[in-house]
Amino acid sequence: MLGKENSRSYQEFNDDDDNEDTQSPGYFDDATEELDPDEPTGRVSQEDDIRENSPPVRFSKACLKNFFTVVLIFIYLLLTGVAVFLAYQTISDFLERFNHPVMSVTYKEVDSFSPPGIALYPGKAQLLSCRHHYHDYIPPLVDPGKHQEGDCVINDVTYFGPFTNETEKRALVVRGPSDVRNKELIFMQFSLNETEEDFSAISYMLFANFSDLTESANKSNFMRDCESNYSMWTFSGGFRTWVKMSLVRTSGKNNEAIEFRQESAVVKFNDKRPASEKNNELFFAVFEWRDPFMQDIRLIVTANPWNSVAILCGVFMALFKAANFAKLTIQWIIRMRKRHLRNKARELNQIN
Repeated sequence: MLGKENSRSYQEFNDDDDNEDTQSPGYFDDATEELDPDEPTGRVSQEDDIRENSPPVRFSKACLKNFFTVVLIFIYLLLTGVAVFLAYQTISDFLERFNHPVMSVTYKEVDSFSPPGIALYPGKAQLLSCRHHYHDYIPPLVDPGKHQEGDCVINDVTYFGPFTNETEKRALVVRGPSDVRNKELIFMQFSLNETEEDFSAISYMLFANFSDLTESANKSNFMRDCESNYSMWTFSGGFRTWVKMSLVRTSGKNNEAIEFRQESAVVKFNDKRPASEKNNELFFAVFEWRDPFMQDIRLIVTANPWNSVAILCGVFMALFKAANFAKLTIQWIIRMRKRHLRNKARELNQIN
């Protein structure tokens, strides 16, 4: 389109030059002689002044085009600024979502859990009984404070603590319940004859799989690592502490962690033993799964690179089109300016 306009303008300029060449030097003289000598000269000079002072129509159109061109350039510059801001915002939003993933929580229903490991640190206390029960039912106590038969799988492990290497610890690791559908639980009873401490309690620790201990080549090192990675809880004497466990699996960017969460309810033990036997303090603990749901927490990156790439391609295309349009517009303004100067110079030459 610009090429056609340039050729047309060039043709107009050539026509004007040809007309100027064909006019004889006495062209204006002949025109003056043809005027009526009786007509007053003041009227002729007044009409000439009006004709000289009135702007050409072509010059007015050129000014109007220049004005709209400047406005259009301003609009394109504004759109270019918006495109640059959109590109910056898109990149910033992508980096923000990539560096800060969101947390997705799902619950998976299972029929049974892998038997966890319940590590108990009785100290001077003795384990009197450990039995499996089902359907949240514990039969009444028979001869509390005395040894009874049990059906639990227990491993006795001795190791040095991870924080105090000179302190030797003894842990009774019990195979935990697994049948969550039938509400399997483990009921344990401990007895402590005497203690020098102000408060009496038994500490315990939970880890994911009891089979990890049995399959470990070095059980002492395994328990040392568990103690450094898992939390410790306690239950007090003279009460029955009912612990309901739940399993939480957290999947990060590079690793996966398993965490136990628990809810505990404490009930006072009504000691009906003779006064001579009450010197032995009793501890009762129950371990059970809370529900058949395993909580799975995953970190999800919500930033979609394809959407960001598509937006950036559109932005850069718009910037390229705007730059190309601005270049062509500037070139057109320069040509219009030169044409205006040539027309003005021609008019001055004609007047002279």
